[in-house]
Amino acid sequence: MKKSAKSDDRKLFAWLATFLSLIGFVIAIIVRKNDKYVMHYAKQGIVIFILGAILGFIQNVVEIIPFMGALISFAAGVLIFIAWLVSWINALSGKEKEIPVISYWAKRIKL
Repeated sequence: MKKSAKSDDRKLFAWLATFLSLIGFVIAIIVRKNDKYVMHYAKQGIVIFILGAILGFIQNVVEIIPFMGALISFAAGVLIFIAWLVSWINALSGKEKEIPVISYWAKRIKL
């Protein structure tokens, strides 16, 4: 029973790290820095946050293009939301799963 509770704590902290993005990343570093599973998802969460911020800036630039700008902006927003949602589901799975592109950059974060 004790191992299951520990596993549930890991899943909860991993989920919080992805759900809360930047704040979750900071919480994970403070509370669970030595937990490889939690940090795997914390790093994915921070990469999604950074990509979302970059795409938000790009969205503001491309929205000046009639129709195509709105379409590109919408597609970028949907892709970030899907990556965020997939990270939540993966964090609750109990296994370290990869998200294309996101995981590539997350692995390069050394703490």
